[in-house]
Amino acid sequence: MMRWRPCSGTATLGSPPSTWPITLCLVHPHKMAQLLQNCCGKNTMNSIKVEARRAVAVIRPFSCLALSSDKRMVVVKSGKESIDICRVINGMWQMSGGWGSIDNDDAVDAMLRHADAGLATFDMADIYGPSEDLYGIFISRVRRERPPEVLDQVRGLTKWVSPPVKMTRSFVENNINKCVQEKNGCCFLGYAAVSLIKTVALTNFDTERLAKILENGIPVVSNQVQHSMVDMRPQQKMAELCRLTGVQLITYGTVMGGLLSEKFLDTNLTIPFAGPPLNTPSLQKYKRMVDAWGGWSLFQTLKKVAAKHMVSIPTVAVRYILDQPAVAGSMVGVRLGLAEHIQDTNAIFSISLDMEDVASILEVSNKGKDLMRLIGDCGDEYRRA
Repeated sequence: MMRWRPCSGTATLGSPPSTWPITLCLVHPHKMAQLLQNCCGKNTMNSIKVEARRAVAVIRPFSCLALSSDKRMVVVKSGKESIDICRVINGMWQMSGGWGSIDNDDAVDAMLRHADAGLATFDMADIYGPSEDLYGIFISRVRRERPPEVLDQVRGLTKWVSPPVKMTRSFVENNINKCVQEKNGCCFLGYAAVSLIKTVALTNFDTERLAKILENGIPVVSNQVQHSMVDMRPQQKMAELCRLTGVQLITYGTVMGGLLSEKFLDTNLTIPFAGPPLNTPSLQKYKRMVDAWGGWSLFQTLKKVAAKHMVSIPTVAVRYILDQPAVAGSMVGVRLGLAEHIQDTNAIFSISLDMEDVASILEVSNKGKDLMRLIGDCGDEYRRA
């Protein structure tokens, strides 16, 4: 995941300043240790000792989490480098197709509305359709149409999804340069050359492989993993390693593609055609996860908690995960120009779940099947596919 922070100086998209904090997020655990060794070299920190098999570590924390006074922003650090992001991140997987036809102008208009509402961190990938290009257009419009303080809040997170081949420095740099040439609106990626990468983040690494990365002295800022009320696997092993090392979690699938919402509240999806259609890739994906977990009993409990706080079910679902150990932020998918939930999303920052709420949620979630046993650790569903 390359992470960058646009500056409000004189730089243009064609010549971004080298001072942008960039984080390279890597996606294929089987090959990425090799890439990190070849491109980043051995880290100078010498106090790392990890026993990967048991995911037990004795590590001087090199990364930490701090909250802003309004608890909206979080600062994730790795050594002397840091980046602050909104704790609720606009996920742009929906730009990759399958969620409806996207109009570019409408999508960028929607991005501006999110930024105006304080939701100014966007998550993209090179495989998420035109997401990076839209972000480039969005940044240009922010510079022209918004005051500098809005630009200063904007953060972009993107991923390079590499093929499963031997990783070398030249392979990485050539692919990034190719990305720059092909994506004219995303020229900021040109400054993601390995020599300028300041921090490293990961996606879908399991606990064992994350421990191995740390054992090799690579200062990882965060790991992006699937995490929801249904999928609590990150809390079984990963969170403890994060506690010991300071690595933070960025979660996705937190509202399960919209399944954890009023729309599906009284629906029995085990009966074909009995409820709303599962007509998006995310709904289909997370329906399989719910089936593996054990059913829909969680929904009525969420309805009660949401009614108590006068918010929506997705608001409760995200707040609950943000309150979990090691979680720095959670992604909420955005169908830019097609649907909008800005008010519900902002409500996440205004509610606080009390002990009664947490106990009622735990009572139901603990009745579900053990996904760690059924599927494996974080990301194993992809490695076994």
